[in-house]
Amino acid sequence: MTPVLVDTYGRVATDLRVSLTDRCNLRCTYCMPPEGLDWLPKPELLTDEEIVRLVTLAVERLGVTEVRFTGGEPLLRRGLPGIVERTAALTPRPQISLTTNGIGLDRLAAPLAAAGLDRVNVSLDTLDPETFVRLAHRDRLSDVLKGLEAADAAGLRPVKVNAVLMRGVNEHEAAGLLEFCAARGYELRFIEQMPLDAQHGWKRDDMVTADEILALLGAAHELTPDDPKARGSAPAELFLVDGGPVRVGVIGSVTRPFCGACDRVRLTADGQIRNCLFATEESDLRGAMRAGASDDELAERWRRAVHRKKPGHGIDDPSFLQPARPMSAIGG
Repeated sequence: MTPVLVDTYGRVATDLRVSLTDRCNLRCTYCMPPEGLDWLPKPELLTDEEIVRLVTLAVERLGVTEVRFTGGEPLLRRGLPGIVERTAALTPRPQISLTTNGIGLDRLAAPLAAAGLDRVNVSLDTLDPETFVRLAHRDRLSDVLKGLEAADAAGLRPVKVNAVLMRGVNEHEAAGLLEFCAARGYELRFIEQMPLDAQHGWKRDDMVTADEILALLGAAHELTPDDPKARGSAPAELFLVDGGPVRVGVIGSVTRPFCGACDRVRLTADGQIRNCLFATEESDLRGAMRAGASDDELAERWRRAVHRKKPGHGIDDPSFLQPARPMSAIGG
């Protein structure tokens, strides 16, 4: 049996995204409705011990070299520092990162860095308090900005910022977000809005595309493509800003798919393996684990799940169906 997670197209999964909860303390319009969602019942969620067991299996036996903890909002998971600490103690030690909305990061950045967290990705779609409320339905912009500062002070570098531009809402802030991040040494990534909202209200015509993002940035700054060989399997196309050294990334998940180089696999908060954000099929590890499956059996289930990975997300296919799970229940 091969020790790696390889699919039928020869892609090897080395980047594991682990969702720690489907809960979130924001209500971003591209993710969920203002009233929120019905959260997963606690008994369905993996325990801290179960998460650590599966992460250990992935790292020590299946070739995973990077672990990113996601949500929902992972900072809401009380056991997060302990999970990070036990992940950092694995051999070989994986790179450990966190995707967060930044609320609470001002308190947790230093403890997480001490536990072994290497870096963070923080969502920030606007610098305008009123627009923030319009997008997230919560008045928490100042908390996000404090979280970014705390992450930088704790050495969780590079601090990466993820921004989604919404037509008629915040696309005019593209250059301002870039200049804000450049002045503070944050690395900015613009992400095309994806069809992962719980309301299933996504429309391609409403999406600000990668080409449009580059045009908005190019109106204020000179952009030149960075070395494409350095991209590897990373989702972001990188561009030098005014000759560098500042760089900005654009993730064209919809219009510029990078499925052919994908090296990611996802573990949901309730113990399901997903090969793609847009997958309509899952493989259950939680049920097998709670039924007494050995590590060998779980590893083989995981290998078989990844082996069935499809060639691409299929958004351009007329038969494409948005997955039933929204982003908050999948993990970014």
